Amino acid sequence: MIKTLRNTALLAAGALMLVACSGGPAPRVVDEPSARLEGPVVDQRWNLLLVGTSERLDMPTRPYFVIDGEGRVSGSDGCNQLTGQATLGDNQRIAFTELATTRRACPRAEDAARVTGMLENAYRYLIDHDRLVFFGPDQRVLGGFRRVD
Repeated sequence: MIKTLRNTALLAAGALMLVACSGGPAPRVVDEPSARLEGPVVDQRWNLLLVGTSERLDMPTRPYFVIDGEGRVSGSDGCNQLTGQATLGDNQRIAFTELATTRRACPRAEDAARVTGMLENAYRYLIDHDRLVFFGPDQRVLGGFRRVD
Protein backbone atom coordinates (compact mmCIF):
# COMPACT_ATOMS: atom_id res chain seq x y z
CA MET A 1 0.00 0.00 0.00
CA ILE A 2 2.78 2.45 0.93
CA LYS A 3 4.67 1.54 -2.25
CA THR A 4 1.55 2.19 -4.35
CA LEU A 5 1.03 5.56 -2.65
CA ARG A 6 4.67 6.44 -3.27
CA ASN A 7 4.36 5.45 -6.94
CA THR A 8 1.19 7.51 -7.27
CA ALA A 9 2.83 10.50 -5.60
CA LEU A 10 5.83 10.27 -7.96
CA LEU A 11 3.57 10.08 -11.01
CA ALA A 12 1.47 13.02 -9.80
CA ALA A 13 4.58 15.11 -9.06
CA GLY A 14 5.90 14.35 -12.53
CA ALA A 15 2.58 15.35 -14.08
CA LEU A 16 2.62 18.67 -12.22
CA MET A 17 6.18 19.38 -13.34
CA LEU A 18 5.30 18.63 -16.94
CA VAL A 19 2.19 20.81 -16.90
CA ALA A 20 4.15 23.68 -15.36
CA CYS A 21 6.77 23.46 -18.10
CA SER A 22 4.48 22.81 -21.07
CA GLY A 23 3.92 26.36 -22.29
CA GLY A 24 4.86 27.52 -25.77
CA PRO A 25 4.59 25.90 -29.17
CA ALA A 26 4.37 22.14 -29.60
CA PRO A 27 7.82 20.53 -29.73
CA ARG A 28 9.21 19.23 -32.98
CA VAL A 29 9.63 15.48 -33.32
CA VAL A 30 12.85 14.26 -34.92
CA ASP A 31 11.95 13.09 -38.42
CA GLU A 32 15.36 12.12 -39.74
CA PRO A 33 15.32 8.33 -40.10
CA SER A 34 19.10 8.28 -40.45
CA ALA A 35 19.68 10.09 -37.15
CA ARG A 36 20.66 7.75 -34.33
CA LEU A 37 18.38 7.98 -31.30
CA GLU A 38 20.11 8.68 -28.03
CA GLY A 39 18.99 9.35 -24.50
CA PRO A 40 17.87 7.64 -21.33
CA VAL A 41 14.85 5.97 -22.98
CA VAL A 42 16.92 4.29 -25.69
CA ASP A 43 18.55 0.84 -25.39
CA GLN A 44 16.79 0.10 -22.09
CA ARG A 45 14.17 -2.49 -21.27
CA TRP A 46 11.09 -0.89 -19.69
CA ASN A 47 8.64 -3.18 -17.83
CA LEU A 48 5.07 -2.01 -17.26
CA LEU A 49 4.50 -0.75 -13.75
CA LEU A 50 1.13 1.03 -13.79
CA VAL A 51 -1.68 1.94 -16.15
CA GLY A 52 -2.85 5.42 -15.32
CA THR A 53 -1.59 6.48 -11.91
CA SER A 54 -2.38 3.36 -9.89
CA GLU A 55 -3.74 0.37 -11.81
CA ARG A 56 -1.62 -2.75 -12.01
CA LEU A 57 -2.39 -5.33 -14.69
CA ASP A 58 -2.19 -9.08 -14.12
CA MET A 59 -1.02 -10.31 -17.52
CA PRO A 60 0.19 -13.73 -18.77
CA THR A 61 3.63 -12.13 -19.30
CA ARG A 62 4.88 -8.75 -18.14
CA PRO A 63 4.39 -6.05 -20.79
CA TYR A 64 7.62 -4.31 -21.78
CA PHE A 65 9.27 -2.43 -24.60
CA VAL A 66 12.74 -1.54 -25.86
CA ILE A 67 13.64 1.27 -28.27
CA ASP A 68 16.94 0.68 -30.05
CA GLY A 69 19.24 3.35 -31.45
CA GLU A 70 17.60 3.08 -34.87
CA GLY A 71 14.18 3.86 -33.40
CA ARG A 72 12.88 0.31 -33.69
CA VAL A 73 10.51 -0.77 -30.94
CA SER A 74 10.25 -4.36 -29.75
CA GLY A 75 8.54 -5.88 -26.76
CA SER A 76 5.31 -7.43 -25.54
CA ASP A 77 1.84 -6.11 -24.73
CA GLY A 78 1.49 -8.88 -22.14
CA CYS A 79 0.04 -11.38 -24.64
CA ASN A 80 1.61 -10.64 -28.02
CA GLN A 81 4.94 -9.63 -29.45
CA LEU A 82 5.04 -5.91 -30.20
CA THR A 83 6.98 -4.09 -32.93
CA GLY A 84 7.03 -0.56 -34.29
CA GLN A 85 8.96 2.68 -34.53
CA ALA A 86 9.63 5.49 -32.07
CA THR A 87 10.78 9.05 -32.55
CA LEU A 88 12.06 11.42 -29.88
CA GLY A 89 11.93 15.20 -29.92
CA ASP A 90 12.61 18.27 -27.83
CA ASN A 91 11.11 18.63 -24.34
CA GLN A 92 10.78 14.88 -23.74
CA ARG A 93 8.49 14.48 -26.77
CA ILE A 94 7.92 10.88 -27.89
CA ALA A 95 5.84 9.27 -30.62
CA PHE A 96 5.28 5.58 -31.31
CA THR A 97 4.20 4.69 -34.85
CA GLU A 98 3.57 1.58 -36.92
CA LEU A 99 2.84 -0.47 -33.78
CA ALA A 100 1.85 -4.02 -34.60
CA THR A 101 1.27 -7.13 -32.51
CA THR A 102 1.11 -10.83 -33.31
CA ARG A 103 -2.61 -11.01 -32.28
CA ARG A 104 -2.55 -14.40 -30.59
CA ALA A 105 -5.54 -15.53 -28.57
CA CYS A 106 -5.17 -14.24 -25.03
CA PRO A 107 -7.40 -14.28 -21.94
CA ARG A 108 -6.40 -10.64 -21.22
CA ALA A 109 -6.74 -9.25 -24.75
CA GLU A 110 -8.49 -6.06 -23.55
CA ASP A 111 -5.65 -5.25 -21.16
CA ALA A 112 -3.08 -6.02 -23.87
CA ALA A 113 -4.89 -3.54 -26.14
CA ARG A 114 -4.72 -0.95 -23.32
CA VAL A 115 -0.94 -1.36 -23.14
CA THR A 116 -0.60 -0.87 -26.90
CA GLY A 117 -3.00 2.09 -26.73
CA MET A 118 -0.88 3.69 -24.00
CA LEU A 119 2.15 3.61 -26.29
CA GLU A 120 0.15 4.87 -29.29
CA ASN A 121 -1.15 7.82 -27.26
CA ALA A 122 2.14 8.73 -25.58
CA TYR A 123 3.03 12.34 -26.26
CA ARG A 124 5.66 13.19 -23.64
CA TYR A 125 7.67 11.28 -21.07
CA LEU A 126 9.34 11.94 -17.76
CA ILE A 127 12.11 9.84 -16.23
CA ASP A 128 12.64 9.78 -12.47
CA HIS A 129 15.48 7.44 -11.48
CA ASP A 130 14.34 4.04 -12.84
CA ARG A 131 10.75 5.11 -13.63
CA LEU A 132 9.41 6.26 -16.99
CA VAL A 133 6.02 7.98 -17.08
CA PHE A 134 4.06 8.62 -20.28
CA PHE A 135 1.69 11.56 -20.67
CA GLY A 136 -0.96 12.08 -23.31
CA PRO A 137 -1.41 15.25 -25.37
CA ASP A 138 -3.86 16.47 -22.70
CA GLN A 139 -1.09 16.11 -20.04
CA ARG A 140 -2.85 13.22 -18.29
CA VAL A 141 -0.73 10.35 -16.99
CA LEU A 142 -1.14 7.34 -19.28
CA GLY A 143 1.00 4.97 -17.25
CA GLY A 144 4.44 4.12 -16.01
CA PHE A 145 7.25 1.69 -16.65
CA ARG A 146 10.29 0.63 -14.64
CA ARG A 147 13.75 0.23 -16.15
CA VAL A 148 15.19 -3.26 -15.90
CA ASP A 149 18.91 -3.31 -15.18
